[in-house]
Formats: sequence, structure tokens, C-alpha cells
Amino acid sequence: MITIIIFGFLFGLIMQYASLNRYDVISGMATLENLAVAKTIAMVLGVGLLLLNFEISLGWASYHVKPLVAGGIVFGGILFGVGMAILGYCPGTLAISLGEGSLDALFGILGGLLGGLLYTVLLPYLSGILGPDFGTISLNSSISNNYIFWGIAITLSVLFITLSFWMHKIEKVKDNKWMWAGIGIAILNTLVFSQFGSNRPIGASTSFPYVIDRITGLTHNDYYLAIAPHGKWELIFLTGAFLAGLTGSLIRKTFRFNMVYERWAKYKGSNKVKRAVWAFVAGFLLLFGARMAGGCTSGHVISGGMQLALSSYVFAIVVFVSLLITGKLFYRK
Repeated sequence: MITIIIFGFLFGLIMQYASLNRYDVISGMATLENLAVAKTIAMVLGVGLLLLNFEISLGWASYHVKPLVAGGIVFGGILFGVGMAILGYCPGTLAISLGEGSLDALFGILGGLLGGLLYTVLLPYLSGILGPDFGTISLNSSISNNYIFWGIAITLSVLFITLSFWMHKIEKVKDNKWMWAGIGIAILNTLVFSQFGSNRPIGASTSFPYVIDRITGLTHNDYYLAIAPHGKWELIFLTGAFLAGLTGSLIRKTFRFNMVYERWAKYKGSNKVKRAVWAFVAGFLLLFGARMAGGCTSGHVISGGMQLALSSYVFAIVVFVSLLITGKLFYRK
């Protein structure tokens, strides 16, 4: 438990260091006014896919590839992208920002808990929407030749790192914290994957249905039994992330209770009730979508991307398209 909290604390510190948990930064990606998150993810994938697959080749870790459940990933990815654009947080960054005093993150968490609860209740009726299930497909499972596998992996690594620096160049900012954060998250996730760490990937969204199902007593069903071990791990992990947000902001004297941030006020005004309502709704969409897809930004895009999993790349593309469309439609002055 202490190890998991430490992992979560380090995750929170890294994200906070580059301000990747902030509403203004994440929502800025929806309108392409801030590319920090996109640059960081590209760097994580570029560095992380080599580190992780090398670690697995040594027998120090295992693959944990999410299945390609087509309907769940597509429809869930759409909902996730809409929620992420409006909320301005991911499931993992909600805890960090709450630790910094972000009250809109609190309403996002409450909406996410409702999304997790409703997903548990509706899951038996969603089988027709979630499928078909094409199983776990990754570069490793598709290519048996070791030389071809590493040739493709190295090529993808170079492309991702090149993409991150290209985005940095066109953004014309001097801050390089995103780069160090990307390298840091890649190393941290590799440690979490290892048999010396937790023998699993970083994740966050499973903790929401785990918590709310326990609170409401919805624990006597197959879904809860399946997610309970993962949900418990992620809850402890996010507790560490919350403590990192709180500790970091107190040390830097930046802790503030705040509901409306600059970008929201710019496009939607300074009404706190309006922001709270939208944060709640977006949190609901974010978590319901994450549960449909079987993961979120950290569990699917980053962890799955490092494993070169097809399901995670499909999810990432759908989320990005949905994010940009929502950003264009929602954020109008």
C-alpha cells in the first residue's frame, strides 16, 4: 500500500511540475491553444514504448493489453473526449487538482461517481452496444519476428519523439517542463509495470465505480468482482496523487480554492454555479465513457500506447477527434 501511494505521489508531482493537471492546460488542447498535454503524451509514448518492451523482453514485466471491444472504445471514446474538453481534467488529474483546491474538480469527481454507478447498473443492457470484442491485439502479438518487432518499435519511438518536438516548435514556447514530465511518466509507468513494482499499468478510472459501488452496496455482481482489485489499487494510487497536489501547492504557496479559471471565464463567463453544473455533467460523461472503453488517458492512451496495443491507439484517435470537435463547438466567445 505504501509503495502504491508513493507511485501515486510521484505521478502527482510530475504532472503538477509541468501543470499538466490544470483546467486551463487540458481544456486548451481542445481548442489547440495549448499543446502541452499532446506533446507530453507523444514523449511518454516515444520513450516509454522502448523502456517497457525492453523490460518485458528481460522477463521483468508482463503485457496487460486491453481488448479491442469496438463499440465500447468508439462510443466510450466519443463521450470521454466530450467530457474531457468541457471538464478540463482527466480521471487521474482530478485528484491532483482537487489537492490544489480546485472546486470544479470536486464537482467533476461527483459527476464521475454517478457515471460509474450508472455504468454498473446499465452494463447488463449494454452488451449490444459494447461489442464486438476482437480480443487483445498488439504489435507483440501480431509479429513473431523479433527483429521486425524492434524495427517497428524503434521507428514508432522516433516518430513520437519527433512529433513532440514538432508540436513544441510550432507552439513557440520556451518552457521544456513537458519534455521532462513525459520522460518521468514513461519511467514511472515502467516501474509500476515491473514485477518489482505493481505488475500492472498506471490507471485511474476504475476507482470511480469501485468507490461508488462500495458506498451504495452494489458489490454482488460480476462487474464489481472483476474491477475490485484494480479499483482498490487505483484508489490508493489517486490518494497519493491527491497528497502530491496538496503538498506541492502548500509548499509553493499556490493552494487556492477556485471554481472558475481564466479560460472558462473567457468563453463561458464567471458564474460559479454554471461552471459547477458543467463540471458535474462533463465528469459524468468522462467516466461513463472511460468505463465503456475500459480505460482512460493514463490506463488506455499512455499505458496501452506504451504496450503498442491496437485498442489504445484506436481509443486515443477517437478521443482526440471528439475533443477537438467539442472544443470547436463548446468554446465560443
